[in-house]
Amino acid sequence: MSRITAWGVTGIGEVRPGDQVGELVAAACAAEPNGPLADHDVVVVTQKIVSKAEGRLVEVDPDDPVSHKRIVEDEAVRVLRRRGDLIVTETRHGFVCANSGVDLSNVERGWAALLPVDADRSARRIRDIVAARLGARVGVVISDTFGRAWRLGLTDVAIGVAGVAGVVDLRGTPDALGRTMHVTEVCVADELASTAELVMGKASGIPVAIVRGAPVEWFRESSIAEIIRPAQEDLFR
Repeated sequence: MSRITAWGVTGIGEVRPGDQVGELVAAACAAEPNGPLADHDVVVVTQKIVSKAEGRLVEVDPDDPVSHKRIVEDEAVRVLRRRGDLIVTETRHGFVCANSGVDLSNVERGWAALLPVDADRSARRIRDIVAARLGARVGVVISDTFGRAWRLGLTDVAIGVAGVAGVVDLRGTPDALGRTMHVTEVCVADELASTAELVMGKASGIPVAIVRGAPVEWFRESSIAEIIRPAQEDLFR
């Protein structure tokens, strides 16, 4: 029987602009209780610490609850919907999300965090540093919290990947009863991100998790572009 295990990485501490997230992960995971890491582990890292390390922080008025809305529009290539204070936008990365991913949570008062410029590149850098320091061939997922059309509640999804598939295409393979599947494509990067979020939480101060036991065939070169639905196929754009 296959088994997936996940655990939060402790000891990362506060991340500052200029830090190398890969170095922090490698140091924390070199030994117990977080490590050692093994080939085909997946390191899931929250967008927030990547944005902090890369200096993707902007000042906002801490006494004005809507002062970040100008930044939201600056970060958008298109505004899709407005409802009260909520703005649903499309970012330059191709993400359709609330407020262009601009976030005030888990950052110091008076600051807002922006999405990484290129989260795939960020993920590759973390993967390469971990491999160099620990000798483990891991996959990396950069995660963020998104809402979902048709459903209430939030879940973590992938916004950057390296060394692990974004989507696994099962079309043309048989289901459990031997019938050929024609439309099944599984977004495994999002599933890994949401698995990791269960052990990281939203307010626990744990920004990194390890997921172990993913199928070996998931590990390959990849890009977040695999996950983004083309506009012509998107019912919401």
